[in-house]
Amino acid sequence: MSIILTGGAGFIGSHLCARFTKGRERVLVLDNLSRGKEEYLFSQSDQNYLFFQKIDVANAPLVASVVKEFHQKYPVDIVWHMAANSDIQAGIKQPSVDLNDTFMTTFSILEAIRPLGIKKFTFASSDAIYGDHGPKLKLTEKTGPLLPISCYGAMKLASEALLSASAESFLDHVWIFRFPNVVGTPATHGVIFDFINKLRRTPDRLEVLGDGTQKKLYIHIDELLEAMDFIVSNSNEKMNIFNIGPDDSGCAVTQIAQAAVEIVSPSATIVYGTEPRGWVGDIPKFLYSVDKLSSLGWGSKSSSIEAVRKAIVEISGQGSEKV
Repeated sequence: MSIILTGGAGFIGSHLCARFTKGRERVLVLDNLSRGKEEYLFSQSDQNYLFFQKIDVANAPLVASVVKEFHQKYPVDIVWHMAANSDIQAGIKQPSVDLNDTFMTTFSILEAIRPLGIKKFTFASSDAIYGDHGPKLKLTEKTGPLLPISCYGAMKLASEALLSASAESFLDHVWIFRFPNVVGTPATHGVIFDFINKLRRTPDRLEVLGDGTQKKLYIHIDELLEAMDFIVSNSNEKMNIFNIGPDDSGCAVTQIAQAAVEIVSPSATIVYGTEPRGWVGDIPKFLYSVDKLSSLGWGSKSSSIEAVRKAIVEISGQGSEKV
């Protein structure tokens, strides 16, 4: 059986595609290349099993046509839906970005597979769906009310709701992965990417948005892939919802800034802002439970700061880091 992978030229998607194709699974990748790049996709994947279409995944009629044609040749067993706007700040400035690239892509691919009998679906969601519950409440998969404070989180939550409705009507199994911050290469945005670029422009100074007290969980892409594969293989309910991340309290922006300076430009001075948030829609601190995933039998081997340091080394190309 074959796989449909939306957003397959992006950060997480390109790693998934490499994993699938090297396992000799045929993969139809749909991506508009707004953030992903063909070089990410083709440099890692076995091209004998890769079928790529540059396409706006929100274009429902076009996606339906492409998916139907592929499914007729190579019957599809499962959809891995990774396509989304991954830049929260971009969605704050222009909400239509999240509507189109995050929610409408979900609607579109579901409409494409509905008449074809494809009944398994995985979805890259986010901890942003929870909203700001403060730094003391440990967020579990049952935490509510879900009140996201960014357009990104809102459209991820809307997509989860649509998947729940689809599971009631035509999907047999849905796997929803609620990610924390995922780090590694190829990076396109995010705090590590920004810090490294700032230090390259001004090696003697690193300006930080916010006062540095923001604290979040981080997982390296290698462990994220392992976790997703483990969940799909070991959880077989109709709706399978899991927080994914390390079992720790997270990593503060001060720690990330210090690590970036140490690895990239040791002589730089760090200059912090005064606000507790880095930007509108930013959740400065939260606690995140991975107890459900642990009870299933999987746990991260690296802490948040270890994942961050590893990613800084990879993205900057500066030496090596023992984790």
